[in-house]
Amino acid sequence: MSFVIVDVESDGPIPAEFSMVSFGAVLFNDALDKTFYGKTRPISDRFVPEALAISGFSREQHLSFDDPKAAMESFASWLDQHAKGRPVFVSDNVAFDWQFINYYFHRFLGRNPFGFSGRRIGDLYAGLVKDASKAT
Repeated sequence: MSFVIVDVESDGPIPAEFSMVSFGAVLFNDALDKTFYGKTRPISDRFVPEALAISGFSREQHLSFDDPKAAMESFASWLDQHAKGRPVFVSDNVAFDWQFINYYFHRFLGRNPFGFSGRRIGDLYAGLVKDASKAT
């Protein structure tokens, strides 16, 4: 089992109606030297300008990004190459980041290599230091 820390930027609050803009991943190992970065063009005409602004990209730039299917295929290949066993999805805001990664994997690949759940990075830290009060 390998922990993969993921962060997503989007142009709105939910997948399908809005689009993932970019995402990054790092394999949790001693060196933190296995990383992935993907940029996906919009799957919807809708976007929230304030949400898109957080990504640092303009709508014009976003429109020029990679085909989402190709980006998710590349991410799945990266996971296959670097994760040992089933990768475990880890995020600071797992409720937000998970929904986009899960949706895009299922929509474009028909499966999610992470399975059906994820973990919050704060919870992993609390376990590491053996203090549940440190989870926030």
